Amino acid sequence: MKTALIVVDVQNDFCPGGALAVPEGNLVVPIINGIAPHFDLVVATQDWHPADHLSFAANHPGREVGEVVELGGAPQVLWPVHCVQGSAGAEFATGLATERFARVFRKGTDRTVDSYSGFFDNDHAHATGLDAWLAEQGVEAVTVCGLATDYCVKFTALDAHALGLPTTLVRDACRGVNLAPGDAERATAEMAAAGVTIVDSGELG
Repeated sequence: MKTALIVVDVQNDFCPGGALAVPEGNLVVPIINGIAPHFDLVVATQDWHPADHLSFAANHPGREVGEVVELGGAPQVLWPVHCVQGSAGAEFATGLATERFARVFRKGTDRTVDSYSGFFDNDHAHATGLDAWLAEQGVEAVTVCGLATDYCVKFTALDAHALGLPTTLVRDACRGVNLAPGDAERATAEMAAAGVTIVDSGELG
């Protein structure tokens, strides 16, 4: 069975010191580098926002980070400005073995809609091309890791499973934002309930 590892948004802005730092986000880097050789292909997603993206609180006068607004008819959490196209914050995290990446799929490029999943915008109106590319490569199962467990990792894994790909999450190769305490744990439980297999990196081999 041909397998692919999907590395979700392991970028500077999501690591400590970044604009939208995920606690311990940098700790996933050596784990991901260690598990990558177990897969036939490694592919990455990359948040790649225009500076005027409407998920940024800064683009909603009077609004604060963490508030929820409506964007494109759906609830949208407002975030700090992060992963702006061409910025240092949008680059992959220091030490990540990017030479293993067969392809990089950029997301969140439309200012009017956010894109948590590596497969689709949040309104599911536009695909990134990841699903079609995996099919072209003959990939039969995927494993997901990266940042952050409770947002982009969760939605990428749920979409992969919904698309009919047997999907595994490497729990210790992810970290959560945890806007509310326990969000990452709840996200992992939601993925498991949907049919995603949950493992730790030591179980791969």
